[in-house]
Amino acid sequence: MSSSSPSSHSSELSPTDQVKRRAAFKAVEDHFDPSARYVGIGSGTTVIFVVEAIGARIREAAGPCNTTFIPTGYQSRDLIVQAGLRLGTIDSLSADVMLDVSFDGADELDHELNCIKGGGACLLQEKLVAVNSRKFICVADHRKLQPRLLTQWRTVPIEVVPLAASTVLRSLHELGSPNPTVRSGGSAKAGPVVTDNGNFIIDAPFPHPLMTSKNRYDGLELYGAGDGDGVGGWWFVDKLAQRLKDLVGVVETGLFWGINGYQLQSLWHQQPSADPGARPVRARAQKPVAAYLGMENGRVLVRDAEGGEKIFDGGGKEG
Repeated sequence: MSSSSPSSHSSELSPTDQVKRRAAFKAVEDHFDPSARYVGIGSGTTVIFVVEAIGARIREAAGPCNTTFIPTGYQSRDLIVQAGLRLGTIDSLSADVMLDVSFDGADELDHELNCIKGGGACLLQEKLVAVNSRKFICVADHRKLQPRLLTQWRTVPIEVVPLAASTVLRSLHELGSPNPTVRSGGSAKAGPVVTDNGNFIIDAPFPHPLMTSKNRYDGLELYGAGDGDGVGGWWFVDKLAQRLKDLVGVVETGLFWGINGYQLQSLWHQQPSADPGARPVRARAQKPVAAYLGMENGRVLVRDAEGGEKIFDGGGKEG
């Protein structure tokens, strides 16, 4: 059995962790090249298995690895260091550098691969890494994929400057969020959660799951959705993301939307280099190019941004 087999060393894992581990190994098999210069490493439980798979892939290659790994927070920094991988930081890269690939999880994905992230309070650095990557690969279990965002994960995480928290809460009420709250540290910490950047997290619920581009044509106006700009509590993903980001005091939101890295590079190639002002900026490319989802039956569902799906068995074979 290969040292990078997802079946090895997994007997003590829960069933959910076993399928996430299989998804992580398949994602790394498909998208990690040991000769890559820069690779982003996200946050959360699934990324533990991504780093394990990368380490196994490097050992299997049996050559020097000169890849620099860029973390999205203290957890992923520790994972990189403990695995003996070369550590870098996003702010140390020159302006013209893009990461070859980044791997991260999600709290929820819709069928167009818009994501909600921020359950672990690392959303700002996660988005920084995602938009500076040629491709972002999401790894999760199948339960995270839903027809629309806010189906099971009921709030949008928003990182805010502490001084502006009360102002942002009032603005969220005005946008139709019924009960936005500053996230508490719970029993482990008195007071609010403080992010790695020294900010607070507000969790903002909205009355209905968020609409996607497909829903622009499927008759939701019959339910009073209007233009998807908050009328009747109905929002399109893009419109809500833009409105939230416009609020004074908001640093970043946990909505990952827009285009993906492949689409960004295609648009760049279509724009004349003599007119850089017409080129879309990196910040638009927040979505993953593919999601690798561990399924209950042990298989891995791979979904791309165009809605294409493939299913692989535990050994990585399609079918």
